Amino acid sequence: MDIRTVESNIVKDKYYVVDHPSGLTIYVYPKPGYKSSYAIFGTNYGSVNTHFKVDGNEVTSPDGIAHYLEHKLFESEDGDAFARYAKTGANANAYTSFEKTCYLFSCGDHFEDSLEILLDFVQAPYFTAETVAKEQGIIGQEIKMYDDSPSWRVMFNTLVGMYQKHPVRVDIAGTVESIADITAEKLYECYNSFYNLHNMVLCAAGNVEVDQVLAIADRLLKPCEKHDVEMLFEDEPYEVGQAYVEQTFAVNIPMFNLGFKEKVGKEPITTQQAAYNDILLYALASSSSVMYNDLLEHELINDTFSYERMEGPGYAAILFGGESRDPKKAADVIKKHIETMKTSGVPQEDFERAKRAIYGNVISDFNSNDAIANVMVDMHFQNRELFEYVDAIANATIENINERLNEILDTNNCTLSVVTSMR
Repeated sequence: MDIRTVESNIVKDKYYVVDHPSGLTIYVYPKPGYKSSYAIFGTNYGSVNTHFKVDGNEVTSPDGIAHYLEHKLFESEDGDAFARYAKTGANANAYTSFEKTCYLFSCGDHFEDSLEILLDFVQAPYFTAETVAKEQGIIGQEIKMYDDSPSWRVMFNTLVGMYQKHPVRVDIAGTVESIADITAEKLYECYNSFYNLHNMVLCAAGNVEVDQVLAIADRLLKPCEKHDVEMLFEDEPYEVGQAYVEQTFAVNIPMFNLGFKEKVGKEPITTQQAAYNDILLYALASSSSVMYNDLLEHELINDTFSYERMEGPGYAAILFGGESRDPKKAADVIKKHIETMKTSGVPQEDFERAKRAIYGNVISDFNSNDAIANVMVDMHFQNRELFEYVDAIANATIENINERLNEILDTNNCTLSVVTSMR
């Protein structure tokens, strides 16, 4: 068993990376003096992974099956995992995103008991025709709830407009029609393909020690043969499918998302490029930016305005959005500021302010167990390293940021999604 220590001169912290004999990669980040702990067990399997080959056999699964599987995995023949966590006092949850599914808990004590529950139920699927059918109504109601959420629809309509073929344009939970095709057999097929320890990661942070985690892992992890899984995606054009998408809702103020589609390579962007993106977007769109205050001064946005970059296998995009009484004009102002910055470069003062802010935010995150563990899961699946990211921020130059600016935010390849009020 290989155990590596990773240290940071900047953060003055260290964590451990374990290549466990079972095939699982384990990260342990002890925080001396902390009373609480957090653990997250994730698989590199999300809603976009519906078409794949496993050991040479092609599989097509229904939209929403990854999310459905997440729901069902908490159940067992003897009860459910939440009831077991209630006895340890841990706060447990799970989520499915486009690219991964994760199961997690936080606790003040009884960490070992809670970790045993986590490793046990995630490795013990129990699906029957009866239990699968029962869940269809529950998830169907969840789908309808999101369909009625204007903030959710304005975001997903952006993805539908940007992407012509990639499954990121499909709701994470699928549709009422697609989940009707989910069976126990299909759940087992996807579970056995992706819930393989070689395709998973465990991260623990806080009041934990590496020997403590490994003692439980050695006892509970079930060694398995690594599967050869190949994801199958249709070729996605660089160009957006639709420049404008509109939907009406009962909202007091219209909402918008302006999405910029990126070129995507076979590998994720580097740790350094990820750091430069964060500095750039802060300089461009944070509440201290020229663009934000221009939008605010002309009453084109309010304090709901935000931005984010999303990334996964075969897709990457940057979204700006919020409430606006004139979404089209707000989008024009955003694009104008991007073009101005591309022409003249990021102002030195804005770069310095953004770099300090992002650095400060990242350093403060090291005081949070869940922030540490969640970021480590993301970076593991993206082939990045946490302390390298900190170093990249600390060492970033304005030339790095301007180079990155010229590689992304193509104002000729974006989609404006608007939710308007009913008249």
